[in-house]
Amino acid sequence: MSALARYFHHQGKVVAGYDRTPSELTRELESEGIQIVYGDDRLQMEDCKLEVSPLETLVVRTPAVPEENALYTYFRKNGFAIKKRAEVLGMVTREKKALCVAGTHGKTTTSTMIAHLLHPTNAFLGGISMNYKTNLLLDEKSAYVVVEADEYDRSFHQLTPYISVVTAVDADHLDIYGTEEAYREAFAHYTSLITGALVMKEGIALEPRLQPGVKCYTYGWSNTKNIRITNGQIRFDYSSSLATIQDISLGVPVWVNIENAVAAITVALLSGASPEQIKERMASFKGVWRRFNIHVNTPKVVYIDDYAHHPQEIATTIESVRKLYPERRLIGVFQPHLYTRTRDFAEGFRTVLSTMDETILLPIYPARELPIPGVTSEMLHAPVVQKSELIATLKEKIQNSQDPVVLLTIGAGDVDRLVPDITKALE
Repeated sequence: MSALARYFHHQGKVVAGYDRTPSELTRELESEGIQIVYGDDRLQMEDCKLEVSPLETLVVRTPAVPEENALYTYFRKNGFAIKKRAEVLGMVTREKKALCVAGTHGKTTTSTMIAHLLHPTNAFLGGISMNYKTNLLLDEKSAYVVVEADEYDRSFHQLTPYISVVTAVDADHLDIYGTEEAYREAFAHYTSLITGALVMKEGIALEPRLQPGVKCYTYGWSNTKNIRITNGQIRFDYSSSLATIQDISLGVPVWVNIENAVAAITVALLSGASPEQIKERMASFKGVWRRFNIHVNTPKVVYIDDYAHHPQEIATTIESVRKLYPERRLIGVFQPHLYTRTRDFAEGFRTVLSTMDETILLPIYPARELPIPGVTSEMLHAPVVQKSELIATLKEKIQNSQDPVVLLTIGAGDVDRLVPDITKALE
């Protein structure tokens, strides 16, 4: 949503918006000249001194905003043109060859890697690139646009991919799809929209429906050789039918990023990037905000914040921590995201959270949902604390630990708002 706001602002449009609470991102948008309100009362929108009329205003809606939101209800009842985020993204990206990244996990990191490998280019990213401090990249000369293809609400069916990565099809968003089979069917239909090439992770449960002439490449560990971890760095060799690139240094040394990098490199090669450019750019990749960001690194404690919010994503994050810091005690803070996801994957969450040495839970972040009776963080079988109590709890546990600690905060809600205070307390 913020990338679209920046795009229309760049086009010279008057842009305003609503968000539930202020954040670092909303403050940046406001500093760029985009007006934002934080209550859904229409009078607040009028305070922005905006002359909004149905004839001259496009309302772009994210599914994260609930149906009963007062602003959304006002626009709906008064004849405003309302389009879903995905519809608008599909419209503004059809003028270029769309390099899309779909899948349950890894979309944001992989798409941001592709954009960095091909820079300068166009990109609508699902997170803030640490290299460019934004989620929108624009370049009129580039033939490509990198797009994160979100499967929620079948949004990615609005896109026209030229080349697309599919990273995973582990079931998610069952509040929308109902069954795992329906979820995978949505991905199968998505592959029928690709016009150039599919880059699909090897071994995933997906039978693509490709148009005649569309090529299919698989990627995974079979494309990597000579992986080595030394002095906090990960290096490996890439090998495929497209090229062999030796001694690639992973800019963000996280184990899962090896596979993300292989996918991004394959797309970059198909898009005309040279092996030399790819090797140089991968070493300088700084990652994405809230994707395994290390905020504190001392002999006593390493503090990492990550967006993982699905059991498989959490498992991958924990695996990366264990490989990088095998001797440290791992304490995790998890904020469940959505009542439906917590209910549907409760057993998976319980299993993966139990692999940490200690887990602390925050109350469920509801986003667009209303509470479901009986669905609480307590059902994940770990102690639950309120956000106001968290920092004191963490300081006590770390001070009392006989071993060096890795502290990991994970979740897709607003746990990231606590990161500055946790960082300050631990430093």
